[in-house]
Amino acid sequence: MKSSPAHPLRATVREARNVPGVYRMLAADGEVLYVGKSKSLRTRLLSYLRAPRGDKQHRIIEGTHSLAWDYEPSEFAALLRELQMIKRFRPRMNVQHKRDGRYSFLKLTSGRAPRLFVVSAVADDAATYYGPFRGGRRIQDAVRELNDLLGLRDCPLVTPIRFADQPDLFAFEHVPRCHRFELRLCMGPCAARCTETEYGQRVEMARAFLDGHADEPLRWLNERMTAAADRWEFEYAGRLRDRLHRLENLRDEFSQLREALDSLTFLYRVDGVEGDDRVYLVRRGTVRAVVPVPRTAAERRRMERLCDEHFGRPEHEGALVQRHQVDEILLLSRWFRARPEEMRNTTPPARVEALPLSA
Repeated sequence: MKSSPAHPLRATVREARNVPGVYRMLAADGEVLYVGKSKSLRTRLLSYLRAPRGDKQHRIIEGTHSLAWDYEPSEFAALLRELQMIKRFRPRMNVQHKRDGRYSFLKLTSGRAPRLFVVSAVADDAATYYGPFRGGRRIQDAVRELNDLLGLRDCPLVTPIRFADQPDLFAFEHVPRCHRFELRLCMGPCAARCTETEYGQRVEMARAFLDGHADEPLRWLNERMTAAADRWEFEYAGRLRDRLHRLENLRDEFSQLREALDSLTFLYRVDGVEGDDRVYLVRRGTVRAVVPVPRTAAERRRMERLCDEHFGRPEHEGALVQRHQVDEILLLSRWFRARPEEMRNTTPPARVEALPLSA
């Protein structure tokens, strides 16, 4: 029986070493079609050549004209390098690093009358983002309560805004564009029913609540609930209690998020192939620096100075995240959640002296 011809890339793949690495699948015109990583590079690449027709690996290799790869000292290093390359090349066949739909973010827009709402991804804009967290629907209900209580608008971003202190040549009485103003759920910045300063104060109150620095929204609802109960309006008091619980859950969710981000602050030692051991300086879920594991007391003192540089500077300690940090935070969260034993290889930044020296 006649055997099938060997894949034209097989000879190239056999040149790869079976160590951690990151590979790129290239089209004939040089376009990066796919980026992947493996702790056993050659084995992974050979699996593409053996993939059955219709399989994802077969679809990827079918359009591949050439391969390129880089060796890394560890699987963790390869994972970080893979993320960097995906961000750089944006390969059209990569899907595994697309944002997990289970995660959500709170977005506070910029502009004259900011909006606060839930989104599934962080965009490249001037907005402020909080997250990531799980449970989009639950968070949406809580954010609705916060918006209603503070009177923040939820109309489309293109809605014209006219504040009460804004000059109006024709003294025209503007009509609110939705029912929320009549229900006392919106300050009415579309219809000159509040000043820009008044609206801005409510926005700052929302920021303070999300940062864990203010509980005024909870206090307001609690006072209303107590007053309703004193008037024997128990049904209304029950609805206020439910609203209060939703806001308390949002506060607790953000408190847990802040704690989770703070817990991802440490020195992470990773042993590498051929003695290429490294220390990753991780702060709030992102890698700030990578250095070889110190071999002498002098090298450890230099690491102490590096820790002072990266961990000593003040940073926003709330749930606020920068756009460029999101993917790395999710990556490190998944890494340590799947490998809790790796936490044994971490050291608090203030205890560099406890970091074992390399042999």
